[in-house]
Amino acid sequence: MQTGEPYHHSITASPRDRRTRDSFLLAVLNALPPERRILDFGAGTGLDAKVYAAAGHRVSVYEPDDAQCAYLARYCREEIAHRVVIPSDFPPKEPVDAITADFAVLNLVPDPAALFEAFSQILAKDGFILASLLNPYFPGDMRYGWWRANLLTLLRGGQYTVGSAPQVTRYGPHRMARLAAPHFRLDRILSAGPVWWMRQYAFLLFRPS
Repeated sequence: MQTGEPYHHSITASPRDRRTRDSFLLAVLNALPPERRILDFGAGTGLDAKVYAAAGHRVSVYEPDDAQCAYLARYCREEIAHRVVIPSDFPPKEPVDAITADFAVLNLVPDPAALFEAFSQILAKDGFILASLLNPYFPGDMRYGWWRANLLTLLRGGQYTVGSAPQVTRYGPHRMARLAAPHFRLDRILSAGPVWWMRQYAFLLFRPS
């Protein structure tokens, strides 16, 4: 899996990835009042953080991958110097008004329930979480053997794991909602298009319960 500069150039060169990211960013910015504090969880190379900062928000960025962090420090160097993008450990020291997790970050988390519990300790009561997850029902994946092999598992339990490095777990939206409870409720499902289940990514908006 690419990280750092190769990942950055690959994802910015893909028209489909750019459209998906733009849709996610628009959803975040439309939901946020001015001058709020965001935790960009799994911030990658800082693509989203730079946009949030340009819109007037302060962004704590958490990224565990060293190569991603190194490129983020270069890509967002001016924002970091002005303290509008702030590299952070997890959890951050200050509460936040929104938590974002773009491009399937939560699909890589081994224990989402524990993560949502940690999120509940730092998110404002009127805040929200917006997560972009790989859509396990995406019809474009039907051509792959792993999709067909896991369909019954998905329908029975709401999730399945694809063996890769690292392992990627596909969650149905309502399975993820059960993992978020009791701290958060699934407010709605969005996507980069009018019908979420036809898209590669589903955007899940959570609010505190």
